[in-house]
Amino acid sequence: MFTGEELTAIALSLRVALLAVLGALPFAIAVAYVLARWQFRGKLLFDGLIHLPLLLPPVLTGYVLLVLLGRQGWIGAWLDQVFGVQFAFRWTGAVIAAAVMAFPLFVRSIRLSIEAIPLEIDEMAASLGARPWARFRQVILPLSVPGIAAGMTLAFAKALGEFGATITFVANVPGETQTIALAMHTLTQVPGGASGISRLAVVSVLLSLAALVASELLARRAAYRRTAEP
Repeated sequence: MFTGEELTAIALSLRVALLAVLGALPFAIAVAYVLARWQFRGKLLFDGLIHLPLLLPPVLTGYVLLVLLGRQGWIGAWLDQVFGVQFAFRWTGAVIAAAVMAFPLFVRSIRLSIEAIPLEIDEMAASLGARPWARFRQVILPLSVPGIAAGMTLAFAKALGEFGATITFVANVPGETQTIALAMHTLTQVPGGASGISRLAVVSVLLSLAALVASELLARRAAYRRTAEP
């Protein structure tokens, strides 16, 4: 049986991971499209900045978030004074940390899917009079659904297991910011915590497998729709 703290950590992890994926989704699609289709000066630098969270130690990423969005941070202080919004040491900050860490994987998966779409298809739609937004919505987006689904799976799994940036930015507060990963870390320091770690590990695996199955079903449904269209 799960303890109350374990159930709270599981529920919080699900909320954080889902909100991180949904919040990052439109930005990931937009950035992936820009990287896949646009040519501009500084594109390599922009690509590097997008992937920076994968290259830096997660603790450093969390520290940067704390400097920017903390109560005394460059942006965080303004948000607190003007809107009364705080992210540091709150579960909403855990969502931001998870989204930032998962974002590069999200973008890369979608970008590869868009790059696999032949440019001739886009050019054909343009020759038929389709405007850029219509081409994106009616051609690029439907054809890139498998990449989007794969990106959502990767982002969800990354957000679910995020540790370094989260503990640095929002700490490990039971009931507020303690996700599954942080709860497992706490249990490693408690005598007899092995059973709790095992239970949480099983939940983590099951949630990740469920996300993988959902992604596969979404990709298959999109492929079936394309083949069924006249």
